[in-house]
Amino acid sequence: MIRRNWLPLAVLAALALAPVAGFASSYETTLMARIMILAMAAVSLSFLVGGAGLASLGHAAAVGVGAYAVVVLDAQGVTEAAIVLPVAIVAAALFSLLTGAIAIRTSGVHFIMITLAFGQMAFFTASSLSAYGGDDGYTLYSRTEVAGARLLENRLAFHYIVLGALALTWAVCAMLLASRFGRVLRAARENAQRVEAIGLAPYPFRLTAYVIAGAIAGVAGVLLANATEFVSPAILSWQRSGELLFMVILGGIGRLWGAMLGAVVFVLLETWLAEITPHWRMIFGPLLVIAVLTMRNGLSGLVHRRHG
Repeated sequence: MIRRNWLPLAVLAALALAPVAGFASSYETTLMARIMILAMAAVSLSFLVGGAGLASLGHAAAVGVGAYAVVVLDAQGVTEAAIVLPVAIVAAALFSLLTGAIAIRTSGVHFIMITLAFGQMAFFTASSLSAYGGDDGYTLYSRTEVAGARLLENRLAFHYIVLGALALTWAVCAMLLASRFGRVLRAARENAQRVEAIGLAPYPFRLTAYVIAGAIAGVAGVLLANATEFVSPAILSWQRSGELLFMVILGGIGRLWGAMLGAVVFVLLETWLAEITPHWRMIFGPLLVIAVLTMRNGLSGLVHRRHG
C-alpha cells in the first residue's frame, strides 16, 4: 500500500515537516493552510468527478455553506467546535442533498449548468444576508474553540489540524472508491444502463457520493473561515468552483492524490506570479491552459509515466 501511494504520502510528509524545516513564519503557515484546505475541497470534488463522473461547477457553494455556519454561530456567540463542526457538516450535507436530488437527475452539460445555477443562488443569498455583512463579508470575533481552548489560534497547532483533516479526507475518499460503493459509482459512470441491468439503481449511489463530497467541503469551509477569520460571499462564487475543478483537472482526473498535487501547484504558482507582476492573471491563465493541453492525464499522469 505504501509503495502504491508513495506520492500522496510524500506530499503529506513534506507538509508535516515544513514548519520544522524553516517554513514557520506567519505568511508561510497561512499559505500552507490555504493550500491544504483547498486541497481538501479539491479531493472531495475529485471523488465526484473521477468516481461518479459528476463535474460540479457549484462545489464552492458547499464550502461556503460550511463557512457561513461558522459565521451564524459566531454572531450568536457560539464558538465551540463540538457544536460548530457538526452544524456545518449537516448544513453542507443538507444543501448538497437538496440540490443534488435535482441536479443528479441530469448529466453532462445539463448537470454542470444546474450545479452552477444552485451555486449562484447560494452566492446571491449570502450577499443578501445584511446581518452577516452582506457583500462586505463578516469578520469573526474569534476562532473556533476546541473544548474551550483556543487551540486554533496557535499557528502550528492549526497547521497540523488542517493537515490531519486533509489526510483523513484523502484516506476516506480512497477507501470509499475502493469499496463496493465505489465500484458501483465507477461502473455507473462508464455505463449506467449496464448497472441498472444487474439490478442496481445508480441514482442513490450518486446522490450519496454528492452528499459525502458536500459534507467534506463543509469541513473545508469551517477551516477556511478560521484560517482567514473572515467570510464573504466570494467564497461561494462560480469562480471558486471553477478553480477547484481546475485543480482536479490539473492534478489528473481519476486520481485523488492528483487533486492534492493540483491544489499545491495551482496556489503556489498563483502566489508566485502575483508577487512578480500585477498583471499575473495574463500569465497564469495561458500557463494553466498549456499545462492541461500538454499533460493529458494531468500532473499525476506525468509522475505515473516517469515512475510507473
